[in-house]
Amino acid sequence: MLKNRAALPRLDYLVTFQIAAELESFAATAKELHVSETAISRKMKLLEQHFDCALFVRGHRSVQLTEQGRKLLNGVTPALAGIAQISEEMMTDHAPTTVRMSATNSVSSLWLMPRLRKFRQANRNITISLMSSDLDTECLTEDYDLAILRGDGNWPGFDARLLFGETVFPVCAPGYLENHVTIPDTQDLLDHALIEVNNNHTEWLNWKTWLSRKGHDPELVRHSTFVNTYPLAIQAAIDGLGISLGWGHLVDHHLQSGNLIRPLGSEFVRTNSGYYLLTRQGSKPPAESEIVAKWLIQESAARKRYAAE
Repeated sequence: MLKNRAALPRLDYLVTFQIAAELESFAATAKELHVSETAISRKMKLLEQHFDCALFVRGHRSVQLTEQGRKLLNGVTPALAGIAQISEEMMTDHAPTTVRMSATNSVSSLWLMPRLRKFRQANRNITISLMSSDLDTECLTEDYDLAILRGDGNWPGFDARLLFGETVFPVCAPGYLENHVTIPDTQDLLDHALIEVNNNHTEWLNWKTWLSRKGHDPELVRHSTFVNTYPLAIQAAIDGLGISLGWGHLVDHHLQSGNLIRPLGSEFVRTNSGYYLLTRQGSKPPAESEIVAKWLIQESAARKRYAAE
């Protein structure tokens, strides 16, 4: 423990003193530190009072160090340099590291975004840069350390870890049913306003394939609203425009908050696909990317389970 702390002047006085000694001008020092010349002069006067000796010989436009001033400068310069060096090292050690992620629009908007604030609060040194796209080719470029995509778990050149499977069921706003009869059977969906997503992923479930899996004629499907991304379909359902297909886990927080309900109760369709966390084989991403990956796996482990899981 430092026992002669009373002998130490304020650090900002010493920093100001070193600059003034190097520039040989209080006016130039004031300009360097963006303060008034009066403030510089006052600090140097207080430093001289602390040591009870003159540190500068003051001229009309310049100042010169006294012998005591040169003695102080010789001691202060290496001490401040040492403090600056260790400060830079500590700041570098704790500098934010960016983990680059890509994910589908639905995962980005509905699953990741509600969780990112909590992750950020626990990991101040990690910044997540998120790119959202429904094009696998965009998500799988070398620009990204992690990716979350829908598929069967097989992406050549990537290690895939399952986050959650694909359980799909109708969802709508509670207010939508206020002016409609209760929906007792999947067949009755054909009489309702159905919200559909138009995209280039023909392998993704839509109303025709969902109802076909339930034994109904897909050609009888009549849509009321088309959108081009899944988050827009969910927003349309929340706004009461009709019934959308809801992906389990992606819409869970809306079901929990009451923004959405399941008008057919426990009816669902389960596929063999799922949402996977992908990392490129043979790459060396920043160590922080594994922290993000472990967090995503933990979030997945904590999810509610549907009957088919």
